[in-house]
Amino acid sequence: MEKTFETLQQLQVILSQKYAIERDILEIPKALETKQEILNRLKKTYVEKNERFETIKVEIQQLQFEMDETGKRREESEGNMDIITTQREYEALDKEIRDATEKEQRLRRDIQKREHDLGEMRSALLREEQMIKMQEDELSAENEKIKEETSVRKAQLADLVEKEKTITPGMDDDILFKFERIIRNKSGVGIVPVKSNVCSGCHMVLPVQFVNNVRGGNQIHFCPYCSRILYWEEGDEVLAETYDFDDEDVGGLADLVDDEIDLV
Repeated sequence: MEKTFETLQQLQVILSQKYAIERDILEIPKALETKQEILNRLKKTYVEKNERFETIKVEIQQLQFEMDETGKRREESEGNMDIITTQREYEALDKEIRDATEKEQRLRRDIQKREHDLGEMRSALLREEQMIKMQEDELSAENEKIKEETSVRKAQLADLVEKEKTITPGMDDDILFKFERIIRNKSGVGIVPVKSNVCSGCHMVLPVQFVNNVRGGNQIHFCPYCSRILYWEEGDEVLAETYDFDDEDVGGLADLVDDEIDLV
């Protein structure tokens, strides 16, 4: 069993590194998510502002057309001043000229305001175009960096898988399956020593008879609290039993491990 424990300890190092790299490979692309979200928001805002920009351009064209038509009507009315014959016609024509002049002035002010708005929006759009380009460049560079990092991680993972293959042949499949699950779910620690009646993985006090069984080293024992595999290290002291806790209380350790694995 001593050789088995040594093998499990070696395998623990490999598996903990392997699972950490697998998590890295999954987490690395998430660094792009924030940058991509920022870029998407910038593009959405740009599209909305550009649509408003185009709308204002159309409004200016419409106002300009209306002002030109009003100006033509005013000029026609001014030309008709020479052919009027009555006071009533003069007053009516004079009102048309004044109304047209006021309308022209109002339209001109509206056009100037929209042209001012258009200029500010044009500047804002140029700034946003630059920001979008900058964000796209950063995203592209980050993507290349992530590809390189992922490639390195995959190479490391492949190396660990090969090392794992040299260790696992001949191991009990059931023990191996449980051990892999424990390593994955217990922060990379699946086999720990018993120290003074205490599991050094979860720091829970173990029953003395159970500790003696672990010390015997005749078979694999799992901690009834954290499910980690336990082994005895020379120099560890077994404390006197302070309460009754026999094998029936402990129950089937392998079953406890199965139950915990199922729940995780």
